[in-house]
Amino acid sequence: MTQSSLPFTQSEMHPSRWGNPALAGPLPEAARGLVEMAFGLDERAAIEAPAVPACGLGDDVLSALRSVLGDAHVLLDDDTRRLRTRGKSTPDLLKMRAGDLSDAPDVVVRPGTHEDVAAVLALAIEHRLAVVPFGGGTSVTGGLAARRDGFAGLVSLDLVRMKALVEVDKVSMTATLEPGLRGPEAEALLAEQGLTLGHYPQSFEYATIGGFAATRSSGQSSAGYGRFDALVVALRVATPRGELRLGSSPANAAGPDLRQLILGSEGAFGVITEVTVRVRPVPVEKVYEGWRWSSFEAGATAMRTLAQAGLLPSVIRLSDENETAINLAHPDSIGAEGAADCLMITGYEGEHDAVAAKRAAVTAVLEGLGGRCTGEEAGAAWAHGRFNAPYLRDALLDVGVLAETMETATFWSNREALYTAVKDALTAELGDGAIVLCHISHVYETGCSLYFTIATKGDADPLPQWLRAKAAASDAMMASGATITHHHAVGTDHRPWLTQEIGELGASILRAVKADLDPTGILNPGVLIPDA
Repeated sequence: MTQSSLPFTQSEMHPSRWGNPALAGPLPEAARGLVEMAFGLDERAAIEAPAVPACGLGDDVLSALRSVLGDAHVLLDDDTRRLRTRGKSTPDLLKMRAGDLSDAPDVVVRPGTHEDVAAVLALAIEHRLAVVPFGGGTSVTGGLAARRDGFAGLVSLDLVRMKALVEVDKVSMTATLEPGLRGPEAEALLAEQGLTLGHYPQSFEYATIGGFAATRSSGQSSAGYGRFDALVVALRVATPRGELRLGSSPANAAGPDLRQLILGSEGAFGVITEVTVRVRPVPVEKVYEGWRWSSFEAGATAMRTLAQAGLLPSVIRLSDENETAINLAHPDSIGAEGAADCLMITGYEGEHDAVAAKRAAVTAVLEGLGGRCTGEEAGAAWAHGRFNAPYLRDALLDVGVLAETMETATFWSNREALYTAVKDALTAELGDGAIVLCHISHVYETGCSLYFTIATKGDADPLPQWLRAKAAASDAMMASGATITHHHAVGTDHRPWLTQEIGELGASILRAVKADLDPTGILNPGVLIPDA
């Protein structure tokens, strides 16, 4: 039975910035001094409310949508359409700041049920409309910039009304959630039941349950709770061909696991309308602490040792020397004096006895490998600012600094080669004045992710500048045998490299699935699926 649900009204992100408009602000003084010394300051104003192209849909189409959803849930106003244009990558924001709303949807529709979603897809097929499923709008890889050529119009399928905690099974420790729940909303509903999902990506405050599933999200506590795809036990999906229900048991040998076909499909195969996930009791204790290492290599070796010994804490992340020096792990302290070594953050969550035992075991290993614990101050500072880094990116864009992130993953034996190759590629393209930082944010027995942050003086038109740097780094990832993305998904930005990663046969399999589930190609066209 339905346990509880939330109203669909919610705060909106700024259309040309990240997050809460009230939290947008200039660079902190310490950071401003660092930026002025490195790049100079070039104040750049953004067009605050760029004009939205007129809706291109006819009255017959709009009437059909209203007959299914009701007048209140078919929105044509400029503000709503502007807010549902693209995601929050630096290219997305640069286009918005320049007044480019060419990707704006013709209409925003808000279904309230699985059946509503299915009805909208049926109308989209009938009227040849492209449909972009919209959760939190936090995509950073062009996942919301669908191709509209060949279609009569573009519909943003906003899942904001679908916010129910549908069912809780405390015996099996699972919960079924609707896709429009944002991270904090899902955690609040679960907390009423004494439960937690434990999925905290940097986008946590705005990203949604459906988005987590559709992009194979990975949270900052992945070492303890697992990636989001590892938490999913069942899915309900509306496709243009009909309903798909997947996950009737915790494990099976009934052929290939089709849940994995939907996870990471980015709305190209269907619209996820329910997600059943594994949950845990709300932790009684949470404690985070800092460690110092003489080098990135030494810290990475310590992470590998813990992972392969089965001793990972709930949170573990390691900044390289440059990121440590700039204090990027503490966004509220950017520009303050940093150290010359490498900062590691470890975190422990759970019952008191379990936390104490794991903490003691991890401490023994890390001290034995040469790590130096600095106490809980650094961990508390990281936890306090863990969702704030995107605001810094916006403040940098305001003063003419091009800033963006990218991530990849590889096996432990290839980590150093990949790290060097990507840094070299970015420096070669952007020049020696560019700042390239890195941290390891997710670890496994066999390998780890590498998360890069890049800052450089922006050209007069910074978008082509970034696209060249992105291509150079992506080429380096492929040449190094790594993945094009560990947790940001493919979208449109990574699509040119996907065939190189999965092979032409792999790409043809994706095209075949797309053709079967979405034969008219209405779902998020141009996203994920490589061209033939």
